[in-house]
Amino acid sequence: MDARQLSKRLEEVASFVPDGARLADIGSDHAYLPANLALNGKIAFAVAGEVVKGPFENAEHEIKKEGLEAKVKARLANGLAAIEANDQIDTVTICGMGGPLICEILESGKEKLSNHPLLILQPNVGEENVRVFLQKNGYWIEDERILEEDGHTYEIIVGRYHGEKQPLTKEELMFGPFLMRNQSPVFVRKWQKEIEKTNRVLSQLQKANQVPVEKKRELETEIKRIEGVING
Repeated sequence: MDARQLSKRLEEVASFVPDGARLADIGSDHAYLPANLALNGKIAFAVAGEVVKGPFENAEHEIKKEGLEAKVKARLANGLAAIEANDQIDTVTICGMGGPLICEILESGKEKLSNHPLLILQPNVGEENVRVFLQKNGYWIEDERILEEDGHTYEIIVGRYHGEKQPLTKEELMFGPFLMRNQSPVFVRKWQKEIEKTNRVLSQLQKANQVPVEKKRELETEIKRIEGVING
C-alpha cells in the first residue's frame, strides 16, 4: 500500500470525503489517505496529524516523495491539536484506532470542532462508543459501511452535525442504524462470530464450581439480542 494504491479499507473511507474538502486526517501514519486524495485532485488541502515521531516522519517522506508539500501538511501533534484555525478544516478522518480512543481524541479536542466538520470515523473495535459520542454531541449518522480485509472486519461511520440528538435505539447504537437495516453478509458474519464467542464463554461458565448467575443471564440476553437483529 502507498499513496497511489490504498487498502480496501482506506479506499472506502476516501469515498466519503467530499470533493474540494479541507481535510484533517488524524493518526495519519504514512499520510496515504490525504496524499491519495490530493493526487486524485479530490481535496483542496489536508493536514496529516501524527502524535508519534516515526509515523510523522513517514508521512513527511510520503508527502515529499509525491510532491504534495503545497497541498498536504504533516504535523507532529496530539489528536486534533494538529488542526490550526487558518486551515479551515471541514472534514475530519480518524481511522484504525479503537472506538474509545477515537472518542477521547474528539472529546479532548472539542474546541477544534466548533465549525462542526464532517466526521468520517473507522474504529477497529468499540464502534458503539463512537455512535454514542456522535449522538451526545449533536451529530447524526448519515452513512455506514462494513467490510472485511485481511481477516479483519472494519466499520466506517459517517457523522454530520445537526445540533440535536439523533433518535437512535439501543440496537441501532450497538449494531449501526444503516448496517442493521442493510444486513450485508459481512455484517451477519461478524455478529454470528460474536454469538459463537459468547457461547464459548457461556460453556466455560457452566463448568465453574459456582456458576455466576448474573453473568450467565447477561450473556444469554446478549445472544438473544444479536439473534433478534440478524434473524429478525
